[in-house]
Amino acid sequence: MKRADVLVVSATKAEAAHVPPEFEVLVTGIGKVSAAVAVASALATYGSGRLPLVVDIGTVGALHAHHTGLFTPSRVLNHDLSAAAIRALGHDVDDAIELPDGDGSVLATGDVFISDAAVRDLLAQRADLVDMEGYAVAYASAHMGAECRLVKHVSDQADDSALDWPARIDASARELGDWLRRTL
Repeated sequence: MKRADVLVVSATKAEAAHVPPEFEVLVTGIGKVSAAVAVASALATYGSGRLPLVVDIGTVGALHAHHTGLFTPSRVLNHDLSAAAIRALGHDVDDAIELPDGDGSVLATGDVFISDAAVRDLLAQRADLVDMEGYAVAYASAHMGAECRLVKHVSDQADDSALDWPARIDASARELGDWLRRTL
């Protein structure tokens, strides 16, 4: 029987390959738009009932060499949005979300696949980790009124090692599945 109190979200089937069977899994597809639409659509099916805890699992690139293993970010940034320029034009924009129960790390989310060390180093001035869906999942969850946690496992160093991502997914998926078993 599936647990109705948790919705596990993953960008790819491979990242969710080791999710325990009692959890419902939503595979969103890669990128912010796909993730936001899938999460909002899934949460809308709950109607006026109690919304589940949304747990976004997946791989991330480390923006600092000392970051390895599993993280539960406390803050997530929309890093490829020109927030400063939009604010300068007189408009407010949400480009950061605080998350409860995090470990203090900061995740940067964008639609750019980071595989260049120079780009990574610039982004490392604002964040610890980088992915392509976390902000969108957190934003859609908040918009729909659902609590959200991000659980991310480092698969690469957000440099040319990121190009080996497909070969590293399963090891990360096992760690993420173990976290779900132990924690929820």
